[in-house]
Amino acid sequence: QVQLVESGGGLVQPGGSLRLSCAASGFTFKLKAMSWYRQAPGKERELVASITGPGTPINYVDSVKGRFTISRDNAKNTVYLQMTNLKPEDTALYYCNVYLMRTDYWGQGTQVTVSS
Repeated sequence: QVQLVESGGGLVQPGGSLRLSCAASGFTFKLKAMSWYRQAPGKERELVASITGPGTPINYVDSVKGRFTISRDNAKNTVYLQMTNLKPEDTALYYCNVYLMRTDYWGQGTQVTVSS
């Protein structure tokens, strides 16, 4: 079955950096686009960034452009989100996502808190 396991979240000061990882299994990883989403308290879940199967970033939400970088390692079945210059408004639960056979699959999420 499809499994997505996120890690790498934590508490960081404004201006700091984190790298999120999402380990995937249960499908042919290298063939599928992957995405990172986030959901802050009281807000809707939003798409942060996506990447094609071969590794080309597809899009970034405007608020993270120039600060976040999505990448993947198809040999490790893992997708990453490198986050730099973090801001308090980046505080959210971050989710990994893949769309397969008309179904969205999600991990359990990893919490990112940006606070001094």
